[in-house]
Amino acid sequence: MRDHTDLLTMNERSLAQQSAVRKATFSPSETKSLRPFSIWEISTFMFDIAADTLRKKLADDPSLPQGHVEDDGRQRWFTLDEINELRRRVRLRGKSLLPERPGGRAMRVAVSNFKGGVGKTVVAQHFANAAALDGYRVLVIDFDPQATLTHSMGLTEVKEWNTVWGIMCRDLCREADRIAASFDDPDDCPYPASDELPESVQSIGAQRFQDFIQKTCWPTIDIIPSCANAAFVEFASAQYRSLHKAWSFFGCVARYLDELPDDQYDLIIFDCPPAIGYQSLNAAFAADILYIPSGPGYWEYDSTTSYLGQLGDALADIAEGYATLAEDAGIALPKRFADVRLLMTRYESSNPLHSAMMGAFRNVFGADVCANPIEMTRAVEQSGRFQMSVYEQDYRNMTRDTWKRARQSFDRAYAELRETVLTAWRAEASSNRKG
Repeated sequence: MRDHTDLLTMNERSLAQQSAVRKATFSPSETKSLRPFSIWEISTFMFDIAADTLRKKLADDPSLPQGHVEDDGRQRWFTLDEINELRRRVRLRGKSLLPERPGGRAMRVAVSNFKGGVGKTVVAQHFANAAALDGYRVLVIDFDPQATLTHSMGLTEVKEWNTVWGIMCRDLCREADRIAASFDDPDDCPYPASDELPESVQSIGAQRFQDFIQKTCWPTIDIIPSCANAAFVEFASAQYRSLHKAWSFFGCVARYLDELPDDQYDLIIFDCPPAIGYQSLNAAFAADILYIPSGPGYWEYDSTTSYLGQLGDALADIAEGYATLAEDAGIALPKRFADVRLLMTRYESSNPLHSAMMGAFRNVFGADVCANPIEMTRAVEQSGRFQMSVYEQDYRNMTRDTWKRARQSFDRAYAELRETVLTAWRAEASSNRKG
């Protein structure tokens, strides 16, 4: 017979080997690095100008980053830091190359669906990479204990208390003290203060908000990572709720993100777990925009339908059952999104079934379905296999047309995301100015 001690022993043995396995999956050197980008890529996909125009700008001003020439002696290659300096200093046709930022806080996008294998992590990773190449500063939050996004970003050593679980522990401590302080006499408070919570919770709760943020190999992408042991958050959160029944457990991440300086990031992207639980509800409550990826099959359609119903029911239950608690915590209910979009993934335009399912999605959801699906190509398949996005893959390692087709598919999907985000951002900025 075997019990929980066997499971814990197996976990310890696996953790001992886990680091080596994860490191080996993305880089023999054990450190993931971001490749440079050619003038062809920069001019064609980022600045939308002729390559000769960019070359002339560089020749006319030697103080600009000049990149470096590789062995072939023809093409110049630039780091992302150099590209961003060009964005700041170069004007084309009298216009800045910096992306539009309407002002105020960063916009938050949750990529969520409880169907596994629909491409949530692939979409979140590629949107983050595309936004970084577009000149935005990005924070990604990995809510998924599978931690695929974390590994794809090059992180292999993550402690549970540096994940969303840690953020929730910290929030519990802060909320416990806020609620206790709201009573004229703390002894009248029927709920525990932070110093009455378990020591393990208190130690995690003592962290500063910046302690959860880690750098990636992308200079303008940071991450709040996940790890396998963070799956404990679902069980732990239920325990914490029993310890403090006035804790608005669904607002932890939103409160945490409200602490960030408005100008620290432009876009915050959540990669959600394939379930509706404490973490995914926190992601939903913190998000401005909900992006729902779905594959082009019947089962994906069925699962997406169920996801919409169950998430809707969960949010409705919270709106009705936690109204007073949320109001005391400064949370507006019901939860409202600036937009909800459905994105088809793994799509093959030549497949009649895929075309039929796209038609079904559009018949039901109309304009909420993104016009540009993520196409299934060899480069996309490799991005999942090698934990490298299409943007990170070097086009010299494959047929350029294959790489270009995959990149253009994600570029089109990202362009829709950017317009969705900017529409919501402009509206919020306008409302704030009027207020």
